[in-house]
Amino acid sequence: MSYTLGGGLGILAREFGCAAGHVRRLEVATADGEVRRVTPEADPELYRALLGAGQNLGIVTELEIGLVPVRALYGGSLAFDGRVVDPAAPLRAYEAWTRTVPDGLTSSFAAVPYPDLPVLPPHLRGTYVVSVRVAHTGADGDALVAPLREIGPALSDTLRTMPYAESHTIHSDPDFPHASYGDSTVLRDLDVERAGELLRATGPGAPAMCVVQVNHLGGAPARPAPNAVPWREGRFLARLLRAGERARALLDPVFALPAEHTLGRSLNFAFGAGDRGAGLYEPETRKRLARVKEDYDPANLFRRNYGVSAAC
Repeated sequence: MSYTLGGGLGILAREFGCAAGHVRRLEVATADGEVRRVTPEADPELYRALLGAGQNLGIVTELEIGLVPVRALYGGSLAFDGRVVDPAAPLRAYEAWTRTVPDGLTSSFAAVPYPDLPVLPPHLRGTYVVSVRVAHTGADGDALVAPLREIGPALSDTLRTMPYAESHTIHSDPDFPHASYGDSTVLRDLDVERAGELLRATGPGAPAMCVVQVNHLGGAPARPAPNAVPWREGRFLARLLRAGERARALLDPVFALPAEHTLGRSLNFAFGAGDRGAGLYEPETRKRLARVKEDYDPANLFRRNYGVSAAC
């Protein structure tokens, strides 16, 4: 639920848009105790605000979402050993490659320093893995990823045509929550030299394990839609996760590196770190959300979230 109310950036987002863009109807209990069935026709301003403002305006109990017909896709991961290749080299190649791909191809870059622990597969223990993950519904997947395969020897290559039911294997994210802090920054562009500094600051030499992900934006999420999902002009989303209570001591200087290209933050990827509401919306979007907040929750009953009032 929160994923969709915060926007929802899925594995096929550049082709089909954010999850918020597919919501047809919401059922929400507002601060006055009313249960409202909200549609873009019946209550366009509340509908727009709910889809982007998270849980700030009420308790959303039900969503009706339109589906898209996807039976199979081309996807997977192309991984490299960051101890063998300079991690910045695949990142430079990835950034250049994103300038050539069609809107229907969604991808991300990740860098993960795995600890040397016996619970991990032998080939991952103590390895710094940098990878590119791809999802595409077209028939030309192999041709499109060919430049990535020229980066160098791959640690693994799982790119293939798969049924959609296997799409979770593209990122292979853990299926249980982790106690991590994190934040994000939406970027006008990706300065690969600064991004290389970011990788060096968060790589195997960092004082605690860090996970870096860079999502290629644009395509369908950049188009106008009747919701409050911000920063549509962003070209990349950089995300950083770190375990430990002192995560902010690393997050702040790392996110200062791409500050020249920073637009703001993503609500979906602000995990218990940073100024609560700072940078989550453009000024005009925040003003519009604040007006809806005043109409439906003037006493700020729903305040244990990243706020949308004018004061935040």
